[in-house]
Amino acid sequence: MSSLNMLTISEAQNLLRKKEISVIDILEAVFWRIDSVEEKVKAFITINKENSLTVAKDAQKKIDSIGSNDNISLLGIPIAVKDNICTKGILTTCASKILYNFIPPYESTVTMRLKNKGYILVGKTNLDEFAMGSSTENSGFQTTLNPWDLERVPGGSSGGSAAAVAADECIAALGSDTGGSIRQPASFCGVVGLKPTYGRVSRFGLVAYASSLDQIGPITKNVRDSAILLKIISGHDPYDSTSAPINVPDFTECLEKDIKGLKIGIPKEYFIEGMDKEIENTIFQAIKLLESLGAIPVEISLPHTEYAVATYYILATSEASSNLARYDGVKYGLRAVGKDLMDMYLTTRAQGFGAEVKRRIMLGTYALSSGYYEAYYRKAQQVRTLIKKDFEDAFNKVDIIVTPTSPTPPFKAGEKTQDPLQMYLTDIYTISMNLAGVPAISIPCGFTSNNLPVGIQFIGKHFDEESILKIAYAYEQSTDWHRRKPAL
Repeated sequence: MSSLNMLTISEAQNLLRKKEISVIDILEAVFWRIDSVEEKVKAFITINKENSLTVAKDAQKKIDSIGSNDNISLLGIPIAVKDNICTKGILTTCASKILYNFIPPYESTVTMRLKNKGYILVGKTNLDEFAMGSSTENSGFQTTLNPWDLERVPGGSSGGSAAAVAADECIAALGSDTGGSIRQPASFCGVVGLKPTYGRVSRFGLVAYASSLDQIGPITKNVRDSAILLKIISGHDPYDSTSAPINVPDFTECLEKDIKGLKIGIPKEYFIEGMDKEIENTIFQAIKLLESLGAIPVEISLPHTEYAVATYYILATSEASSNLARYDGVKYGLRAVGKDLMDMYLTTRAQGFGAEVKRRIMLGTYALSSGYYEAYYRKAQQVRTLIKKDFEDAFNKVDIIVTPTSPTPPFKAGEKTQDPLQMYLTDIYTISMNLAGVPAISIPCGFTSNNLPVGIQFIGKHFDEESILKIAYAYEQSTDWHRRKPAL
């Protein structure tokens, strides 16, 4: 019974369709697991137990009424959602004290699409406050820990979602990715994380951090599940002017295709001094395996990579400074008592925001301020264009780009909290894809000598998620890294 929480989406669909298990069986297994390990992992901010049992009964009735060959989609599948994605009637805090009591009156587009397919919301997962961080240590409520080693971080900002999937506290999860926040925690927790092309998935109902970079995507136990979830959450949305009116393929259909002759670009800028040797060796072993499957490695250059972190931290913080101006204690969330209106604003924001959020708001406000706008913000936008062009040039020569997901294995909790710059550099291999808007997926490709997961990243052309899913699936089928489980 308890092992049902270890199922993937496709395995659960199969057993439910054949009526070999019930929705209640899976849900009880998931909640049994949460009761067993959540105290150690701390992946969730809100656990949605009562409501999910009601939804489960309805899902079971629908499954009972359909044939054993019918597509049951997500009927009865327990999925966790990052707590910066709005869920109607269910607390959505962004892991910030300023939104400690915010219950959205509307549903995000992605969760509405999951709802229409019958999913069960297990709970809302922990994150770095407003998705600002790489370790989930910036949460206003708790620090999530890595199921592989409880002294280490799960990555961030979607650390709660990645840890919940790795610990089998849900069947799959949704995260959001502004500079690596799906892929880096997926790498740290030994699961699969996919950041879609900017515009592939609606951002309506995702609480904004940096609107030109944010993208919602799946965190799953294997590549097939990522393809299943991506198909459901993708597509144009009239509520989001940045969502692209582009056809959504069935991403599962590309998985079995051959990768023979596929040109994979190895960017020389990603294999440099300072990178962990074990990670470097693991990635090169993975590239060798891809070669044996028929892929052709080609050395390429992404010359503006060295400017990516600086560019990102000007643009993302500038957008954050603008987006977070709405939290003033007037309409929703925390309201502090002040002598007058201005004092109320100041006290609310001083009490409600954590140190990292304040740091980024100040950086962004400075970059946008009169006299500095041209020197910082405009210059960063120009460099962003150069970074995007690097990818366009590279994709004229290769089909896919392969890199490590992170330059280091998961680090210990508290190790980098005193040095924001060191923390920012942990996203050095993921930030460029957000600046360029291209899709990327991280999948498990090995373990360090300390039994810590290592992730490999596949990057594709705009709206070519099929290619990265195809190569990720081919690699995954030739290895068993994704089947390993932490001994919690």
